[in-house]
Parts: sequence; C-alpha cells; structure tokens
Amino acid sequence: MKKMDYQNVKGTQDFLPEAELIRKRVKRTLEDVFMKYGCLPLETPILNYTELMASKYGGGAEILEEMYTLSDRGERDLALRYDLTIPFAKVVAMNPGLKMPFKRYEIGKVFRDGPIKTGRFREFTQCDVDVVGIESQMAEAELMVMALDAFKELNLDVIIQYNNRKLLVGLLEVLSVDKAHVNDVILTLDKVEKIGVEGVIKELKDKDVPISAIDGIERFLTTYEDSSFFERYKHNSLIQEGLAELEELQTYLDYLEVSDQCVFHPFLARGLEIYTGTIYEIFLSDQTIKSSIGSGGRYDNAIGGLVGTNETFSTVGISFGLDVIYTALERMDQQPANEGLTDYLIVPLKTEKEALLLARTLREQGKRVEIEMTGKKVGKALNRANKEGIKKVIILGEKEIEQNQLIVKEMATGEEVQMTFVF
Repeated sequence: MKKMDYQNVKGTQDFLPEAELIRKRVKRTLEDVFMKYGCLPLETPILNYTELMASKYGGGAEILEEMYTLSDRGERDLALRYDLTIPFAKVVAMNPGLKMPFKRYEIGKVFRDGPIKTGRFREFTQCDVDVVGIESQMAEAELMVMALDAFKELNLDVIIQYNNRKLLVGLLEVLSVDKAHVNDVILTLDKVEKIGVEGVIKELKDKDVPISAIDGIERFLTTYEDSSFFERYKHNSLIQEGLAELEELQTYLDYLEVSDQCVFHPFLARGLEIYTGTIYEIFLSDQTIKSSIGSGGRYDNAIGGLVGTNETFSTVGISFGLDVIYTALERMDQQPANEGLTDYLIVPLKTEKEALLLARTLREQGKRVEIEMTGKKVGKALNRANKEGIKKVIILGEKEIEQNQLIVKEMATGEEVQMTFVF
C-alpha cells in the first residue's frame, strides 16, 4: 500500500499537546483578565456572507484581497471571517436591544490568504475585546491598561504605541491630499519604519501624490518632535478633535502611571479604513518579534454603516494574536507547568476493574485521574509520573483491595500516605 505524503495546507499548523498546553494557558490567562474588566463572552460564526465581510466598513482593500471566499449549494456568496471585529459589529447591528455599554470578548479562528512570516499564518486565532457605547477616552485607557495587565500575567514585557487617526487625516487635508487618496497615503505612512522615509517618498511618488503634498509629508516625517507638531495646524477641525482626544487619553495614562509603557507614535497609522480616532499597536519590548502582538482602536462608524444609517455608535476594541504570543513564549522556552494536570495515577496490578471504580470515585470528588492501562511495571509507571508532573501514584494490588488500605505515593516528597477505600 502506497504511503500518503500528508502535509498541512500552507499557512496552517497542528499544535501537539505540549504546544497546545501553552496556548490553552494563554487563552485562560486572557479570559481571566477580560472577565476582571467586566467583559462578557460572545461567539460568532466563522462563515459569513461575502457582502458583510466586503463592506467598506470592513478591513479595507488590502485585507479584502486576502479574504477566503466560497459558495454553498444554494450558490450564495460566502466568506471566512478575516477578523472578529466585523462579526461583532454585525451582532450589535442585529440586536438593537443590547444594554449599553456592551463589553464583549471573543476568542476564535480567523483566516487570511496573506504572506506568511514568523508568528503570522493563514489560519490563526484572535482574542478580542470590544466596547460599544462609551464616547470618553476612558474606554481606550482601560483597554490599554487591560493589555498591560494581560501581558504581565504572561511574563511578557511590552510597549504600546498609540496615535490618533484624526491627526493624520487632518494633516493630509491641510496638505491638500485628495480625499480619494487619503487612506492609500496612510497605508504608505504606516510603512515608514519598514521602508524608511526615502521608501515612503518613493512610494508616494509612484502613487502620483502631488509633489507639494509629498514635500509636506516629508517635513512631517523628518522634523516632528512630538504631538506638539500638530499644534501649528489646529485650524483644521480634525486635528483639533484629535489633539483633544490625545490630551484626554494622555491624562488618564499619566495618572495611572503607565506612560513609560504607552508611548505616543505620530507615524502609527493602522491602515484599516474602519478606524476613526485613537489607534494603538502592542510590541515586545525586546523586539525579538518585530511585528505587533496586539492592536486596536476606535471605530465609531462601522455599526451604523452596517445598519445602513449615519448613526454613530461609539466603539473601541483591542485584539491579541494568540499565535504570535505563543511564538514569543516558545522562543522564551516557557514550557507549561505540567504539575497539576493529573492529580492521581493509578497503577493496577491485575486489579483493572477495581482501578476503574477507584478512578470513577476520585473523579466524582473533582480529582483528575489517569489509569496506567498499558501494563507498565511499577518502576516505569513511577518514571512516567515524574516526567509528566503527576502528583500522586496509587499502586493498586490485591492485598490493598482486601485490606481497603491504599498506599498513595507523593511524587514531590517521596512520602507514602495511607488512604482508606472500600471496594
């Protein structure tokens, strides 16, 4: 029989137990933090109508190029979700009776047919928190502090870079960049740290951006100092609003004493058209992974856009990439704590039925129990318990059953303790 040469679809991967234990720990840690902040769980479908995912309030042209599309037997146009944000916006749009503010978290798989690199795959898991119904920058401040709390629990040192889209859009208005090209220009600005100022200028010229605008953008990229750069353009209403929001946010961050970990970054653009105000990206402090391990921002127009009205729904969200976090932990050689996965290992010596009964009773008491079913000798069973971090081993022979006295070996100390059990 010919052996099949199986392999994973490019951009997907299997996670064997050792890896999945780490990922489960990350999920549990994030969920615990999310719930501390009053977020409620939500689950949305992976399959969606293409029309929804291709909405102009969705991921923008670059992500739409990476969207997986398909059709069902009824020839309906469907797409796999490429993030959890638009499905969340859909839920709010479909459920007008939701109590506001509404805070939810969701952990689920998303799909993008994009380039593959370290920590980036075509099937990956996002862990999102979104809040709708809060206009104040308190929402952004809380989500940023929540992110710091989460990564502290994961023993990862991070820096959050933040900006405000209104500042960038307002600046491009001042520089007379045509509205139709604003988002395209912002996509290029977002690449400045990857391709440098010269690379940005070249790309803008290739996009036929007017020379006068390019000159202004170059001055911005080379002469800015901090947010005060935008003060000279306060006559622009968007810049006025952006500066006011930035000042409010900075006040909260300063008061909470997290300004050393939350840093204003004037070039941060987050090219997605969905964003309308504050934006942020999270990076490892040691830069062992260059790409962001979390990101988000305010997107006040998405829900109203999906409803088909001009109504504004104050909405802000943050997303953590489980796969890139796992990659970071794997590089740090942070193995899962095996201790605690199994409380008891029962080794039956020709007492298989009694072992099943004992295991069932212990499980009813909330214990995690395994039975050695492969016929291993006692010595090898104890070696297995040591390797796998099993806390206690019960050697179950006929003598112990007759006397209803079990010997429980504590693996951490080597001590033996008696347990009474009636069979």
